[in-house]
Amino acid sequence: MSGRGRGRGRGLEEEHEEHVDERWMASYMDMVTVLMCMFIVLFAMSTVDQAKFVQLKNSLATGFGAVDVGKVDTAEGIVVPADLVDTPSVNQDIGLTDLDLAMAEVDDLTAVQAAMQAALSAVGLDSLVEYTIDERGLSVGLIGSETFFEPNVATLSGQAVSVLDTIGPVLAGSQREVSVEGHADRHGVTINYPTDWELSSARATQVLRHLVERTGVAQERIGAIGYGSARPVDTGDDLAAMARNRRVDVVLLSNQPDSVRALIPSVLDGTAVPDETAPAESVPADSEPANSVPAHGGEKPVVSTGH
Repeated sequence: MSGRGRGRGRGLEEEHEEHVDERWMASYMDMVTVLMCMFIVLFAMSTVDQAKFVQLKNSLATGFGAVDVGKVDTAEGIVVPADLVDTPSVNQDIGLTDLDLAMAEVDDLTAVQAAMQAALSAVGLDSLVEYTIDERGLSVGLIGSETFFEPNVATLSGQAVSVLDTIGPVLAGSQREVSVEGHADRHGVTINYPTDWELSSARATQVLRHLVERTGVAQERIGAIGYGSARPVDTGDDLAAMARNRRVDVVLLSNQPDSVRALIPSVLDGTAVPDETAPAESVPADSEPANSVPAHGGEKPVVSTGH
């Protein structure tokens, strides 16, 4: 009896089989661990904190020499190029309206005018310049009792040089674009300038070159245009009227959107109504160059650039 019992016990023990090689479980657990780490990293990236991400980026850059590839869009949890990230308009953030910006623009242009007047008054030349602020910006008219240009000539007179030397540094200190607009009186055909277009363009170019070469105005911010005799400031036929029409206007252009610039005249005459204004549009990053000033009334101006 006891012998048979022992035999049955040995038989049961022999029926239990053990796996000889279970090393596959180590590889399986390694794979599961890697997958878990990957999902943890993905979750962390989907809720990335901007400040912590910057710190991590700087740490990795120190160790691996990483290259800055863009900004982090925290709303989507992904890295995108800097030029594709939508940046809220500053005007929208602080709630400025078109009227607010128009009033600020008038104040800025008035301050530039005051700086020019003070500089010209210090050398006794303020009476030779006329100023106009409108929706285009600040226009500085080189018009005086004594002409800046002789008839049929584009060479700057001594007074013109003195005025440009005085207002040039003020223009150079501004970040606005400048349009130099030449004008001529009605005259007959000459050898050097067959039409008023050539003459007015030559005068504008002379002023442009002086401002760029002598006073430091950046050439990428300035352009020249000629209107011929199409825009006279004096329609008279006498010599004094013709002398006034031999002129160049230096226009410091407004960099505000159309909706803001349209309100500048009403701000100047005090008729602007705050309730009729809407939130301001953001200013475009790339504005049109100064030499793209449109002609009015079907005129065909002759354009030259400051490059």
